[in-house]
Amino acid sequence: MNSLDHWNWRVSPGQQATPENLTIASAQQFLAQNNIRYVLAQFVDIYGVAKSKAVPVSHFEDILSDGVGFAGGGVFGMRLAPHEAEYMLVGDLSTLKLLPWAPGYARVMGTGTVGGKPHMMDTRNILKAQIDRLGQRGWTLNTGIEPEFSLLERRSDGEVRPLDDTDTLQKPAYDYRGLSRARTFLERVTESLQALDIDVYQIDHEDANGQYEINFKYADALTSADHVTLFKMAAAEIAHELGAICSFMPKPKSSMTGNGMHIHCSIVDEAGKNLFHDASDSSGMGLSKLAYSFTAGILEHAKALTALLAPSVNSYKRLVNGRTASGTTWAPVFVTYGDNNRTAMVRIPYGRIELRVGDSGMNPYLAQAALIAAGLDGVERNLDPGPPQNINFYALTPAAIAASNIDILPQSLSEALDALERSPLFKARLGADFIDEFISLKREEWLDYHRHVSDWETRRYLTFF
Repeated sequence: MNSLDHWNWRVSPGQQATPENLTIASAQQFLAQNNIRYVLAQFVDIYGVAKSKAVPVSHFEDILSDGVGFAGGGVFGMRLAPHEAEYMLVGDLSTLKLLPWAPGYARVMGTGTVGGKPHMMDTRNILKAQIDRLGQRGWTLNTGIEPEFSLLERRSDGEVRPLDDTDTLQKPAYDYRGLSRARTFLERVTESLQALDIDVYQIDHEDANGQYEINFKYADALTSADHVTLFKMAAAEIAHELGAICSFMPKPKSSMTGNGMHIHCSIVDEAGKNLFHDASDSSGMGLSKLAYSFTAGILEHAKALTALLAPSVNSYKRLVNGRTASGTTWAPVFVTYGDNNRTAMVRIPYGRIELRVGDSGMNPYLAQAALIAAGLDGVERNLDPGPPQNINFYALTPAAIAASNIDILPQSLSEALDALERSPLFKARLGADFIDEFISLKREEWLDYHRHVSDWETRRYLTFF
């Protein structure tokens, strides 16, 4: 019997969203009321992977004052040697959240510092710096991030397959049975997010067997990244309890669609007005001049941006020009935009933009920082994205695509890193040291991949010659 059938769990009434406008005293009272024993002081590494220390609740105030120390040399991307000052995380009280899937635990994120100053190798700090640039104009970037994931199980023979072994349709998108038979996992994740006041508005079975998507309401960019981090934590731990694997690998299987992480975005002013929307737009897409220039900036820096939104070797097994057994990759590689065009890099749903390049392996803090940097460059230079392309690029031959003069995104991590290395924008806006560190780590990943002898090579060449 499927292991999902044995699961029975609900969020307890005491596990609820953290009250607004907390003081240290009210936070301590809230933690006591919810029987919290430990608070995780938390940040993410360069890859977006959550890192934590568990602090007994009796020392909760220390997180907010002195901070919690980490040996930076033990974390990817911090560029801190063992003899240098510690990386100190000073907690932000507004990020305090209970962890419904881990009774007795809460978490708080904060500002990563070295020597008392924000450490600009920390991707949350990098995003905050870009948000500040928007804030100087009275703007806020709102984003709705859509992480796709695969719910898998490692069988006794070592093969990784969908947890639901009846999920076998050739074209399983929106399949009722596939959705229903994973409902225990999906319900627990959803109720955990709802308990954290993260508004889940729909859940669906995606285009590959064992692939799902849980959509939650948009928020400002920093909050959205924090929500994605919480979502990944919840999904991974709940799956683990079920004996399953919740994978955010961009392309877990070559024959099926990959796990994307699309970013819907708009800029609002201090009154909350959507500055990307203009009902008088002659194209019928409802975009303002600001939105067109922001889109143009994304397209201008598309190739370098791809390295930061599709940051792994495996990402480029998803970003291909072609189709899969299920119909299409849903991962457009064409550097253009179009009206509701899912075959273009940027889709316009009406009055906002959707960037479709990123995958579920990306760091949501870094990805959004890069998005702001590219978009604002388009605004500051008053760039024009050209006319929208409302054609099905998947239906075009390679010759027809070449004749259209539309660029293709990098087709390997190495190619994307080359573009990032040539880009002065991201070094200037995200930090030259950070970009150098990112490229260095990713070059190592690329070399390691090429030195590995794969099963495909063995099958093809072992007795070929």
